[in-house]
Amino acid sequence: MEVNLNFSEKAQYDFRLVQLAREGDQKAYAELLGRYRDAIYYMLLKMVNNPSDAEDLTIEAFGKAFKNIGQYTPHFAFSTWLFKIASNNCIDFIRKKRGSHISIDQGQEEHDTISDAIQASTLDPEENLIKQQKVILTRTIVTKLKPRYRRLIELRYFKEYSYEEIAEELDLPIGTVKAQLFRARELLYNILKK
Repeated sequence: MEVNLNFSEKAQYDFRLVQLAREGDQKAYAELLGRYRDAIYYMLLKMVNNPSDAEDLTIEAFGKAFKNIGQYTPHFAFSTWLFKIASNNCIDFIRKKRGSHISIDQGQEEHDTISDAIQASTLDPEENLIKQQKVILTRTIVTKLKPRYRRLIELRYFKEYSYEEIAEELDLPIGTVKAQLFRARELLYNILKK
């Protein structure tokens, strides 16, 4: 596949990284992540106005892009393709989130509503049981991962460590932590699919 000659030097370099990533080069994935992570995060943060959601959406965007990297064609710069994936994923997230709220004043103007949604602050017994079963199932599936991925998932999702805390705990560069977490999530997703 030929690189687009109209690409900037940065876009040409990205394209070379994409080619390496397609061949399984983990450093290429990590470098692509490092080059665009902050820009994607801040774009998503502006869209959702919630740091935790923006962080999760950033991870999802890179996960989807890396999973589908074979579909990338150099008609556009890799960054354009990546930002499109991230923004589309975020729009879907916002739609789903809005769809989960039940308006108590349908037909009224938005600024006239008393509340967008009524939600109980506690789970009913059935929801509690389902949540417990999901936790048990997730922990069981996580045990099937390689030890390094298992440890990353446990720290991030069970102990709720920040990326910085995980990097410090495991004595790894933050870029490596993020890249390996993407991989761990992808492996979990594949196990769940089966």
